[in-house]
Amino acid sequence: MPKEWSRIFPGQAWQVAEARHFVAALLEGEGSSLVDDAVLVVGELAANAVRHTRSGWYRGWFLVVVGFADDFVRIQVVDQGGDDEPMVRSVNAPMEQGGRGLMLVSACAKDWGVKDRPAGGRCIWADLARAGA
Repeated sequence: MPKEWSRIFPGQAWQVAEARHFVAALLEGEGSSLVDDAVLVVGELAANAVRHTRSGWYRGWFLVVVGFADDFVRIQVVDQGGDDEPMVRSVNAPMEQGGRGLMLVSACAKDWGVKDRPAGGRCIWADLARAGA
């Protein structure tokens, strides 16, 4: 990836909106379709990180990385992993269920996947086609 921008967010539900704003600002001028898809993708991935991983625990965090290539933009969300139900959750991380998030990501992305991180956690990424690609 020639150019990347990243930001760490506290693992609280209200920070998902901040992640969406971060991505929208980085993609300003890319075309509304790409911006809309990127905002939806980062919102779904960040919400999953807060709801279903240790990122949503007390003092948890998630990382958003936006990479620019000639023909696509890669959105990555790195979480803190863990399949166990947390004993202490962030106050702002409700437990409601969804179930359609990754289907939406798949529909928006030209490719996507999951990478386990050696130090723990996962990186979920999605490549979104740029205009004219």
